[in-house]
Amino acid sequence: MAGPHDSGVPILMYHVLGVPSASAPYPDLYVKPSDLAGQMQWLASRGYHAVSLGQVFRYWRSGVALPSKPIVISFDDGYLSDYAVAMPILRRHGWAGVLNLIVDNVRPGDLTALQVRRLIAAGWEIDSHTVTHADVTTLDQAGLQREIGGARTALRRMFDQPVDFFCYPAGQYDAAAIAEVRAAGYLGATTVNPGLARPGDAYTLNRIRIGYSDGVGGFATKLRHYTSTTR
Repeated sequence: MAGPHDSGVPILMYHVLGVPSASAPYPDLYVKPSDLAGQMQWLASRGYHAVSLGQVFRYWRSGVALPSKPIVISFDDGYLSDYAVAMPILRRHGWAGVLNLIVDNVRPGDLTALQVRRLIAAGWEIDSHTVTHADVTTLDQAGLQREIGGARTALRRMFDQPVDFFCYPAGQYDAAAIAEVRAAGYLGATTVNPGLARPGDAYTLNRIRIGYSDGVGGFATKLRHYTSTTR
């Protein structure tokens, strides 16, 4: 019999918070700060509560209680806007996000180590998104170890955090990448496959992509679709 710890959990996927320039190569990877604020308010007004992936896995594995409507709010790559925009918006609700951090993005202009430490102090979970944002399906074994295991080692050394989860760059993965994620000691990994995250898919967790064109209305439509049809 399925228990409450078998429930799917929505994981939101964000990238840059801001307005893309006319020359931005991937404008839909942006979300306006005002839209993020409206989306978080929409969630809060409907009883959602942000949690970390670590909390979700403790719920799935051990039945440790979660809020009645948990949601993971993840931000890929590591941009200054995670610190300057997302942190204060989430903090208004007493929430923290999940940062899928590229090791090479820990630098002035993206996120400095100090800013990452301030995110951690605000309750954020730090997870791995490789060293260089390499497509892991193109790598040999040494490359996989460097980008997957090496990224975890580097982030743990830099920030003294567990770094228990991995995020596949551009959502690309194959059996060899999954095997290396397991071998490196991660508990799970996220994809860009749409839907709710489920405990039986620990190393290929679904997420819900939020883009520039969504606004609050499109965001609400996505959440209602996935939470009503895939639970």
